[in-house]
Amino acid sequence: MAAKTKTHRRQFLRSAARLAAGAVAVPYFVPGSALGKDGATVPSDRIVMGSIATGGRGSALLRGWLGLSDSHVVAVCDVKKPARDRAKARVDQRYGGSGCTSYTDFRELLARDDIDAVTVASPDHWHVPLAAAAVRAGKDVYCEKPLGLSVQQGTELRRLVRQYGAVFQFGTQERSAWSTHLACTIVRNQWIGELKKVTVSSRFSRASGNYPTEPVPEGLDYDLWLGPAPWAPYTPNRVLNNHWFHISDYALGFIAGCGIHTVDMAMWGMGTDRTGPVEVEGIGEFPPDGLCNCATGWDVNLTFANGVVMNFTDGKRNPLGVRFEGTDGWVFVKEKHLGGTVTASSNSLLKKKPGPNDVHLRSSSNHGQDFLEAIKNRSDPVAPIEGAVRGDAICQLSDAAMRLGRKLHWDPDAERFVNDGEADRMLVRPMRDPWRL
Repeated sequence: MAAKTKTHRRQFLRSAARLAAGAVAVPYFVPGSALGKDGATVPSDRIVMGSIATGGRGSALLRGWLGLSDSHVVAVCDVKKPARDRAKARVDQRYGGSGCTSYTDFRELLARDDIDAVTVASPDHWHVPLAAAAVRAGKDVYCEKPLGLSVQQGTELRRLVRQYGAVFQFGTQERSAWSTHLACTIVRNQWIGELKKVTVSSRFSRASGNYPTEPVPEGLDYDLWLGPAPWAPYTPNRVLNNHWFHISDYALGFIAGCGIHTVDMAMWGMGTDRTGPVEVEGIGEFPPDGLCNCATGWDVNLTFANGVVMNFTDGKRNPLGVRFEGTDGWVFVKEKHLGGTVTASSNSLLKKKPGPNDVHLRSSSNHGQDFLEAIKNRSDPVAPIEGAVRGDAICQLSDAAMRLGRKLHWDPDAERFVNDGEADRMLVRPMRDPWRL
């Protein structure tokens, strides 16, 4: 967090305290909450935040920040006027004033030196460019999932996060669910024996029709919405109705948008946040026509150097969740939004507690609060950048193997394919001028 920002706020608090003590002979009331009484967080200890993209997930995240006592939102940004107006009104109502500033262009928000951290909740094609710009501006970042549109985007963002010493929390909230924590603790401590297979299943993308173009509506900066993506004529189904989730110019589809949740759960349990598979092979189904063109089905096997096989499938083939199979048993966990239940080959596994010499995973019950604590401590949160990059790569590699229709060999250390120029070209996604990482 910038020292200048903290100094400014602490000076304000000291001035308020002097006034309250009668140092200035005029009536002045300072509420107890401003001085940290009654358990309130003093202003100098609050994380000053800006929210970039405030519709959908951005709106949900904003409600979360407004509900935490040690965060204070001062700015919102969205290319859609209705979304940013709603967000500003919500912030002003929460704080009982009109101190929240709204922006159309994220660069104006990032230029403010009083903001410590930002939320990035844009369409997927903007995740890495926005997060990279925020890190360069000296901000800590909470970034919605999935990470980016290519492996290269993820590795470049990781480099920037570490270079600038930023705190980065990935929006894989399952790491803050008790069920995921329990299942992964069981696996990491080898209570099901040596891990052999992990079955990962996720929701899948949908097909669509083709839609007529229309004039860009008032209140939408469509060129900025497109940003680094190729130019395309406007249709409401591209932007306002969330078809973009399933259009390859803006996303990888639900193989990443939803798949990253269960993939990340699997990677945490496997302990592979800093590595990846060595072989990838699978089949996929894609729409023959229409605006949406991402995978509507897949069955991919990813083999790791230790012999563990991750079978990554759509929800039509296996129950949604993650199943870990070892030599002595198994454990299955669902995503939190599906109930967050955990079942195992033996109920005794669910009651075990790790001892002092066992693996103890970071414990978090609130993903947003965990991010704020990491900022205060300048430490890694429960879902750090390394896990984000490696989990996102699983989705990218799976998509590449399906599209190329053959087995791919991956070097997890170099983070590139082995002697395969055609596949390597799929690791990079061009960006429309003038946008760069």
